[in-house]
Amino acid sequence: MTILLFGVTKDIVGSNSLSMPLSNTGQLNTVGALKAYLGKTYPRLKELSSLAVAVNNSYADDALPINHYDEIALIPPVSGG
Repeated sequence: MTILLFGVTKDIVGSNSLSMPLSNTGQLNTVGALKAYLGKTYPRLKELSSLAVAVNNSYADDALPINHYDEIALIPPVSGG
């Protein structure tokens, strides 16, 4: 499973992507489970005011099932001006 990181999520994790080993993806079968896992692994992610998740280029809610072959993106809050 590939997780693409943008903005502050990239700064928190220290990379522009994460590759989850297949052995870890069995328990991470929903977007919500993945967010919980990432929040434990990278506690600063839980401090963000919001964190959108896209699965295969579509925004996803926490109940959406995910698989090891999905491309996932973490999209932090954005501001413009």
